[in-house]
Amino acid sequence: MVTGSLNLLRNSFNKLRIDHIFSRSFQTPRYRPPYWYEPKERVPSEEFITQENKQFIEEVMQDKLQQQASLHSPLVNIDSSKAAEWNPQTRRVGLIARKIGNYPLWTKDGKKVLTTLLQVVDNHVIRYIPPEEFSPMVTKKYVWKEKNKLGCLLVGSETIDPSTVTKEYCGLFNNAGMLPKRHLFRFMVSPESYIPPGTPLQATHFRVGDYIDVRAKTMDRGFQGVIKRWGFKGMPASHGVTKTHRRPGNIGSGGEKARVWPGTKMPGHMGNRWRILRGVKILRINTKHNVIWTLGVAIPGETGAMCYLFDTILPLKKHTTSPAFPTQPFVEDLPLEYYDESVQPFEEQSITFEEN
Repeated sequence: MVTGSLNLLRNSFNKLRIDHIFSRSFQTPRYRPPYWYEPKERVPSEEFITQENKQFIEEVMQDKLQQQASLHSPLVNIDSSKAAEWNPQTRRVGLIARKIGNYPLWTKDGKKVLTTLLQVVDNHVIRYIPPEEFSPMVTKKYVWKEKNKLGCLLVGSETIDPSTVTKEYCGLFNNAGMLPKRHLFRFMVSPESYIPPGTPLQATHFRVGDYIDVRAKTMDRGFQGVIKRWGFKGMPASHGVTKTHRRPGNIGSGGEKARVWPGTKMPGHMGNRWRILRGVKILRINTKHNVIWTLGVAIPGETGAMCYLFDTILPLKKHTTSPAFPTQPFVEDLPLEYYDESVQPFEEQSITFEEN
């Protein structure tokens, strides 16, 4: 009798332990706003706005936009002798880009490769939070391991009309002297990678031939079945099969378990999850339109989705030489195009073959 009770307790404990492991692995993500988050959307109302007020707001916006366009990088005024030097353990800031489509390129040996175009639109540094002040919102069971080691740089993209957002959201940009941005993202950086607020970030922050990591949301597919969501084969389409062609079939919940285990592949919401594609190579950079050509077509998200680019963390693809540190200062006379050494530029003569 005692042995049977011990076996029952042992089995119950093993089930609880397995459930705890599966629940941690397959728990749905929690969408927690960062602590610097302010409500952005507001209820539009033109009850007390006259035509003169609208014209005044437009004039102020145009003046600020001209100031931002003529604003040179504050890094130019920093003494280069006092600037920190780059090392392989240094973590730089990243960029916010928009996925604008796919395009082919050709290598010098005539091979065709497909690329994804990412456009860096109106990126500016908004705020810097030093390591001693940075405290991210995490749950109790997770410990912030990088505390007192890394700072936080808040980067904004795409200037918008300040009258369309709340007063609290506009207050985030007052110290930087910028108009509010549509998109905000934070990058964890080393303290020596500090960039003053208001600094513009260009596509030349990266170099051709470098490898980057791309973080974006996957396409939102909505509620999908197991064939589309998990790639199931489905039931046979022969005689005798009745209305079970695209069903999952047996999920193995009988016998001792007599329940559905956490993590079972079943129908549900597909997509709209953050994913990171690591080790993406940069093949081409256009400095006029701030467009980056990356190798492959596996960048998460649909056309028009926002992506976050930063230096890769893969050990074999990290930088071996110093990149633009902390970022590329504003330079007027830059070449229009940068090509990787393996890419064939369109304006140059291509490979030719002659008969003997």
